[in-house]
Amino acid sequence: MTNTKTIKKAFERIRTLVKKKPEIGQKTVSTNVRLKEGTTCEVVHKDWTFKVDIGQSEGGNNAGPGPGLLQRGALGGCLAIGYVQQAAVMGVPINHIEVEIEADKDLQGRFGINNSSPGSLQIRYNIKIESPASEEDIHKVVEEADRFSPVLDDFRRAVPVERNLEIRKTEQKSKEEHQ
Repeated sequence: MTNTKTIKKAFERIRTLVKKKPEIGQKTVSTNVRLKEGTTCEVVHKDWTFKVDIGQSEGGNNAGPGPGLLQRGALGGCLAIGYVQQAAVMGVPINHIEVEIEADKDLQGRFGINNSSPGSLQIRYNIKIESPASEEDIHKVVEEADRFSPVLDDFRRAVPVERNLEIRKTEQKSKEEHQ
């Protein structure tokens, strides 16, 4: 289990390394997602494999968390990790961190009923931190961590997204396989 000293040491080691050799921090990361059965997807990244799906009420297999949940989890996880890292670097004691992500939706956009966005209309994050430190120190931790949060940055600015499509001709599946 990691502790404040380990987190601070790792953070500063990586920061020093990237400062000395910026090319080490400039890379493309990739995650592979394959549709396996119906709506169930398998996500593979390094040593981790997990499923993503939609619920049965949406026609899915409910074999794993949905993409929207993972999106909110990614934001909340990145923020919570950033707060504990920044607190360790700044020497601010933290006893508990909790981040709640709220996303406003209008499913009319998702199903093409009106011109609403199919994605979230607004996202909010609510942070709860328990600490013996001063409120001023906690605000500094949060401000600094938010400033350098990679996932929060992806949410806040329009990141260019490029689509590449490769189509391979195959035999048509029988009607039974489609049902």
